[in-house]
Amino acid sequence: MDDSNGRERQQMVDNKIDVEGYDEGGPLRTPSSRGTLQRKEATEKEMEERLAKLSGAVRTILKCVGEDPDREGLLDTPERYAKAMLFVTKGYKENLSAIVNGAVFHEDYDEMVVVKEIEFFSLCEHHLVPFSGKMHIGYIPNCRVIGLSKIARIVEMFSRRFQVQERLTKQVALALSEILQPQGVAVVVEASHLCMVMRGVQKTGAITTTSCMLGRLRSTAKTREEFLNLINRK
Repeated sequence: MDDSNGRERQQMVDNKIDVEGYDEGGPLRTPSSRGTLQRKEATEKEMEERLAKLSGAVRTILKCVGEDPDREGLLDTPERYAKAMLFVTKGYKENLSAIVNGAVFHEDYDEMVVVKEIEFFSLCEHHLVPFSGKMHIGYIPNCRVIGLSKIARIVEMFSRRFQVQERLTKQVALALSEILQPQGVAVVVEASHLCMVMRGVQKTGAITTTSCMLGRLRSTAKTREEFLNLINRK
């Protein structure tokens, strides 16, 4: 395969990851795929129209809960909220290839690389309230390593979308697997969900843990145990 075909194939893979996540058996499709592409490709005018439309929707919400959107304290709230919402969902317009930006390097290293306690913030897609926590990531290189800051940026891209924790965990793991083709990848996520804290069962101390193990970190118990010991070490 020549370089141009290789780049084209990688871009196709990156687009699947960016828009839909990625699954070992094929794309892990989410309902937002078409809207994601529209936001990525939006012109400045279209973004202004999107902001105005979102601001109008917030005014409607304020009226529906019994407030007056024209009183002093709320006068600029619709636009402020709209801008904030576009910021906290900026992952929809980000591109995996641009984030990595070629920061994958050939290196004669085949021991585990672990980056732990990466803070993240996301929005639960079921109630549109925040969940946040820490992500621990490890991989075993196969002669290819990635710039460490890029790992945190990949976490940021996927978390700045409407999410469920289970999908977020898998998307990060599979993205790293596709980028690096490593011997194995592991992702563990620990998070607190405000949909359980400020509503519903209202359990303030509840922490949800999810994991995704691929390659040797899935198939070899000793290797998996090494990763878990490393992330639990204080």
